[in-house]
Amino acid sequence: MAKLRAGLIGLGMMGRHHARVLGSLEGVDLVAVADPNGDKHGVADGLPVYENIEQLIAAGIDYCMVAVPTQYHAEIAAALAAAGVHAMIEKPLAGSSAEAIQIAKAFEAAGVIGAVGHIERYNPALQALRARLENGELGDIYQIATRRQGPFPSRIADVGVVLDLATHDIDLSAWVCQSPFVAVSAQSAHKSGRQFEDLIAVTGRLADGTVTSHLVNWLSPMKERLTVVTGEKGAFIADTLLADLSFHANGTVATAWDDVAHFRGVSEGDMIRYAISKPEPLRTEHEAFRDAVLGKEADIVTLHQGLSTVTVAEAVIQSAAEDRTIKIASDAGAAQS
Repeated sequence: MAKLRAGLIGLGMMGRHHARVLGSLEGVDLVAVADPNGDKHGVADGLPVYENIEQLIAAGIDYCMVAVPTQYHAEIAAALAAAGVHAMIEKPLAGSSAEAIQIAKAFEAAGVIGAVGHIERYNPALQALRARLENGELGDIYQIATRRQGPFPSRIADVGVVLDLATHDIDLSAWVCQSPFVAVSAQSAHKSGRQFEDLIAVTGRLADGTVTSHLVNWLSPMKERLTVVTGEKGAFIADTLLADLSFHANGTVATAWDDVAHFRGVSEGDMIRYAISKPEPLRTEHEAFRDAVLGKEADIVTLHQGLSTVTVAEAVIQSAAEDRTIKIASDAGAAQS
C-alpha cells in the first residue's frame, strides 16, 4: 500500500516536534512543510519549504498537520476542507466557538476527517487511568481535580491561559469521565501585563454529577501537571510530566486511634504505583490520526469534541469576567464525551 503523503504548516515550537514524528511515522511520508517565516528551527531536512497553505496543498498531500497560531486556524482549515485534505489541528480548535463551528461544518460538508491535537489525552498515565475507570476499578466517581501550573511560555502570543492550557484539562476531564461539562464557575487574574488572563481557578460539574476543579497558571516557578480522580474505592493520581499513575485505595483495616479515625473520614489503604508502557504521546496521537485517515478504528479528538472544549473555555472566561456560574447547554457539551 502506498504511503500517505503528509504536509505540515507551522514550524514553530510545536511544529518542529510534529515534523520529527511525521518524518518517522510508519506508513506516512512527510513530503512538504510550510511557514511564512521559513524553516527557523531547521527541521525541513531537505523537504520543500513553502510560504502558505495553498502551496502546501498544491504539493499533493493526503493530510495536513496544522500547527500555526490559533488566530489562523479557521482560515487554514477552510482551505484544507475545500481542497478535500484531511487535517489535524493543534488545540484549541479555534479562538472562538463561532470559528470552531465553521471549521467543523466545513469538514463535515467536505466529507474529510478532522481532528484536534489535544495531546494530553494520549499521555500514557491518562490512557491507563481511562482504561481502569472503564473497568470500574474506582467505582462511582466523585471528583476530578487538575493542577497545570508553570512559568510563562514565550511562544504564546494570541491567547490566555484558559484557551492555551485549561483546554487540556477541560478535554481530559470530560474524556476520562465520559461525561460533558454542564456548569463552570471561575476566578481569574492578570498579573503579567498582558490583555489575556494568566491565572484561572475553575470549579465545574459534569453531566453525571462529577465535581471538577482546575488550577491553571503561567505564574508558578515550578512546573506541575497533575490529575486526581477520587471515587468510592479510593483515588487515582496521574502525573503527566512523568507519565506515572498511582492508586491510593480506601483502607479496609480499622484505625485504632479514635481521634485520627474520626478526622480522616476514610481510612488509608494500600498505595500502588503502576508499571505502565510509556510511548511518546505525540507519536500515539499521530498514529491515531493516521489510522483514522486510513479508515481504521481510532480514538481521535473529533472536531465536535474540540468545539465543545472551546465552548466550555468561553464559559470559563465569561464566568470569571461576570463573577457568576455559567450553565452550559446540553447540546454544546454533549460532544465532549
